[in-house]
Amino acid sequence: MIGSLPVPHVDFRRTGLSEHQPPADLRMRFGITGNTQKDGLWNPVADLISFLEESDHSAVLHPNIERGLLDRDLISKGASHAESIDDFFQRSDVILSFGGDGTLLNTVAELGTREIPILGVNHGRLGFLANVEGAELEGRIENLAKGDYVVDQRLVLQAELDSERELMLPYALNEFTIQRSGDAGLLAINVEVDNIHLNTYWADGLIISTPTGSTAYSMALGGPIMAPGCGSILITPIAPHALSVRPVVIPDTSVIRVRTLDADKSHILTSDGVNEIDALKGDGVTVCKASHHVHLIRFPDQDYFSTLRTKLMWGARKSS
Repeated sequence: MIGSLPVPHVDFRRTGLSEHQPPADLRMRFGITGNTQKDGLWNPVADLISFLEESDHSAVLHPNIERGLLDRDLISKGASHAESIDDFFQRSDVILSFGGDGTLLNTVAELGTREIPILGVNHGRLGFLANVEGAELEGRIENLAKGDYVVDQRLVLQAELDSERELMLPYALNEFTIQRSGDAGLLAINVEVDNIHLNTYWADGLIISTPTGSTAYSMALGGPIMAPGCGSILITPIAPHALSVRPVVIPDTSVIRVRTLDADKSHILTSDGVNEIDALKGDGVTVCKASHHVHLIRFPDQDYFSTLRTKLMWGARKSS
């Protein structure tokens, strides 16, 4: 108790447990996708396909992955073939995303509103989201087959332009940004939260991020780290003119309306680091919580705080 208020128990190892965990010992279909620009991708994926077949599971290959494996004579065309990206997702119980966090974000973009669990296999650098290393993957496959895992439901943001133009990438797992592009000088960015004026920022841009995205671009600008499941959205200015302007955390039930006041200055809207629209020309953008979640797989021996300590090297001693 703190004063007269009870302290709620929050288990950060199990925040956002999903209903989509299949029963143990099922024959599972693993959809395999990844960063095809990485030369080190192909042999591990081919080895995994063989392992899955020996383990009485099956692989479903993203068309780009299948094409790369066939070109390298690592597989022959067979049951793992998917006719299209839609067919790939429809036939997959779990998605294995090989690469770094950027690759996983690309996988999320392709998923759209589908809520298929994703396991990120790290072939990148930091790997906040891609939290399984290649060397441990076979053991983790066995964990999945036994039902020994947890699925976290991660908040997704949705954006919509006030004009009739449609966004190709209307959802973001990490963040949406509005930022200047090329031209010198600051942008004037007006922000309202639930129809109440928050601020007019003079800055290089603005980031609207989820708790998942709080360890991405926003963290590099001094924004706070928010644990998944905390039910918040983070607004972080990019290089604001006034030193007193700080990031603001608001409830995830909020509706945020952003409008640039400099229609003559070149600026862009990005979704998870991908340029969505150039030269917004004063269009208003409305951002809110999406109706669906992204489902990320982790295991009972993993938790959010240990990931922070490991990836950010908290408490690491400098070697002599």
